[in-house]
Amino acid sequence: MKKVHIAGLALILMLSSCASKKKENQVPQKKPNVILVFIDDMGWSDLSNFGNTEAQTPNVDRLAAQGIAFEQFYVNAPICSPSRVAISTGTYPQRWNITSYLSNRRDNEKRGMAQWLDTAAPMLARDLHRAGYATGHFGKWHMGGQRDVEEAPHITTYGFDKSLTNFEGIGPKLLPLTKDADGHVGKIWEDAERLGAGYQWMQRSEITTGFVDAAIDFMGQAQKDGKPFYVNVWPDDVHSPFWPPFEDYGLTKEDGKRALYLAVLEEMDKQFGKLFKFVNSSAELRDNTLIVFCSDNGPEPGAGTSGDLRGFKGHLYEGGIRSSLIVWGPGFLNKDAVGTRNRETHFSAIDLKPSILDFTGTGLAKNELTDGEDVLSTLLGNDTASRQSPIFYSRPPDRKNYKDFDKPLPDLAMREGDYKLLCDYDGGRPELYNIATDPEEQENIAAKNKDRVTTMVKTVTDWYKTMPQIGSPGDGKSK
Repeated sequence: MKKVHIAGLALILMLSSCASKKKENQVPQKKPNVILVFIDDMGWSDLSNFGNTEAQTPNVDRLAAQGIAFEQFYVNAPICSPSRVAISTGTYPQRWNITSYLSNRRDNEKRGMAQWLDTAAPMLARDLHRAGYATGHFGKWHMGGQRDVEEAPHITTYGFDKSLTNFEGIGPKLLPLTKDADGHVGKIWEDAERLGAGYQWMQRSEITTGFVDAAIDFMGQAQKDGKPFYVNVWPDDVHSPFWPPFEDYGLTKEDGKRALYLAVLEEMDKQFGKLFKFVNSSAELRDNTLIVFCSDNGPEPGAGTSGDLRGFKGHLYEGGIRSSLIVWGPGFLNKDAVGTRNRETHFSAIDLKPSILDFTGTGLAKNELTDGEDVLSTLLGNDTASRQSPIFYSRPPDRKNYKDFDKPLPDLAMREGDYKLLCDYDGGRPELYNIATDPEEQENIAAKNKDRVTTMVKTVTDWYKTMPQIGSPGDGKSK
């Protein structure tokens, strides 16, 4: 018995030693990097890959050709601030009383809105930072710290190691110079100098390069430090006012909004080339980085377009809330899905946070608030499953009557399966569309589907009642 015991002990020690050596020789699995590119006011069909024939966006098109393009991706608000809250938190922006663009203190109060995003909100950046990620925000913020709201929290309060923003955020910033066709130089948003130390002035037509350069420096440092990175690159080129390099395009302000918009769109694409080239510069980066590219809401009328989709920025119709989405990641995408277009799957920006947390192996924190669903398998091209729960909307409180519609706009909307409902706060004036067969929302089929309308009206109005008590002053619907 003693000999058996000694032999057994020797075997255990030998196996233990081998396992230890094997463990020492293993290269630890690196966590993947994530870059979220969020464009400002770009229409669903503004990329040439999505149908634009008036301007070319070859760098973003190449991203789509090497990735997956999604045609039924939705943001969660038709206007900037709440859309940015949704993609950052994975929750409906109504939860935080940010339902339209954040403006000056008086106007925010008048519209029943918060002055900035609550720092208790569940931020994607904060979750990834806790998981060991280097986190950086470069570009437009617009979730607090603008106009006369100068005591808002610094962007880094929300889980970022470093930030560089424009005039709508607290912290270091790039502020825009302008130069017209005659060479006259000016400044816009000059008061923003007081919203955080470390500002620098540069030509608006080149400012995306400034954000890209800062992001590249940050990512390079993260690599040196052996840390994975999560980076926001959120430019505002295609948000008015439009200031392309006039000398390069032979344009003047008299050429009109559309011509200026197309010029800044092309310039933005050129400047993105540097970012994409950096990520492709080494196999280590290329094969371990996921890029997610989309816009925050629909286009400004007369500037960008959403093809045949109805509506614009500020509207709950498809043109206001549907965004072109591109997902790129050679090391992660299903090879059979590369270069394809997903035309049938629908999901939204609040679904990106739980999906990215799954992708990075981070997961939601215990009891963390979320309205999003994990659609990672769809994002990577392994599945075509849509979001299972409805997507809910409420209009910006200052947009009851807004641009190019001859009647008051609906207050609420929801997408459930193939169907989309719009109605007022009290359920009145229902509109129902089958988005699968009528994405242009041309045929209101509410009268033919009374039972479905009744059910969906109750669902969306019940959802709205669970949100903070907001509404549009003076429209009779404030709660």
